[in-house]
Amino acid sequence: MEVVERACRLCLDVQRSLFSDEGRILEKNDQTPVTVADFGVQALVSLELSKLFPSIPLVAEEDSGFLRSNNLVDPVVSAVSDKTSFDEESLSRADVLEAIDRGGKDAFAFGTKPATYWILDPIDGTRGFVKGSQALYVVGLSLVVEGEIVLGAMGCPNWVVDTSYRSTADVQGYKNSSPGLGIIMVAHVGCGTWTKRLKDMLDSSTKMSSDWTRCFVDGCCLVPEARFCISDSQTWESLPLSILYEARIDADDDIRDKEIRLLPTCCGSLCKYLMVASGRASVFILQARSQKVIKAWDHAVGVICVHEAGGKVTDWTGSELDLAADQVERRNIYPAGGVLVTNGNIHDQILEMISSNSTVV
Repeated sequence: MEVVERACRLCLDVQRSLFSDEGRILEKNDQTPVTVADFGVQALVSLELSKLFPSIPLVAEEDSGFLRSNNLVDPVVSAVSDKTSFDEESLSRADVLEAIDRGGKDAFAFGTKPATYWILDPIDGTRGFVKGSQALYVVGLSLVVEGEIVLGAMGCPNWVVDTSYRSTADVQGYKNSSPGLGIIMVAHVGCGTWTKRLKDMLDSSTKMSSDWTRCFVDGCCLVPEARFCISDSQTWESLPLSILYEARIDADDDIRDKEIRLLPTCCGSLCKYLMVASGRASVFILQARSQKVIKAWDHAVGVICVHEAGGKVTDWTGSELDLAADQVERRNIYPAGGVLVTNGNIHDQILEMISSNSTVV
């Protein structure tokens, strides 16, 4: 948990400099904005985990190739040096690059046997990161032991108190007008999901509560009353579920408010898991793209946080997400149709609605 909090501090430090130094904003080949913080968080977490658990491999999003080619090693070293428990003067460029590559592609071959490893998303929602206080982003870390996610921690520096929902027409124009206090969410198998507010990193004089609060999913039992989250790259109308949902709503005269309750949560997948686990949203639904591949780091920590809060996560056929399907690197997940994250109460109802459309999977 402490390393995730340090990573959030690093993010906020880099974010403050982001808007005065445009050179810190980069683009990867897939046109996703990425920053020094993305690489810095991976280096920081990798360094700390290798110190504490040297035998446990790391599966993470980045590798140092892009960093090297853009001459940004020194800014990353600078961002990491004052957050790590290592001696600041002894932290070298080579140390940081090696730490990043420890979690990169081809760093470790797992094979077919159950494995124990960490999964890290250094910043899920980098588009949210570059928007400053106007969107969410998450640092996500989880531990997989012999194929089962047993531990997870998410840090969300921009988490806000507002729980209101907006109509589908309002989602595109949504902006978070007030910076959040931030939270850390942790979950351990059999022990529940808990949150604590991040210490105020921008104003050390502010006193924050250090109490942990247990999280539970919401109690919604009817689909028309559910609060939905969807992928930032998708619209409600593009989901096969939307037609079936609207048909069912129109057929029920007892439902007064027939408008979908859609929560505007940008950016990334993990903040949607966080919304469901905290009880702010009832459903997060993601349709897999044409290649039907999703990345493990975009989901693993969210899965355990939702499970331990009382919710449920499956693909669109009702099967659990198989983290071992990628037998070589454990980087990819292959869900049938997509991913469905709910409070558990309405999971089967939504699966039934999805399955009634044979083109979904």
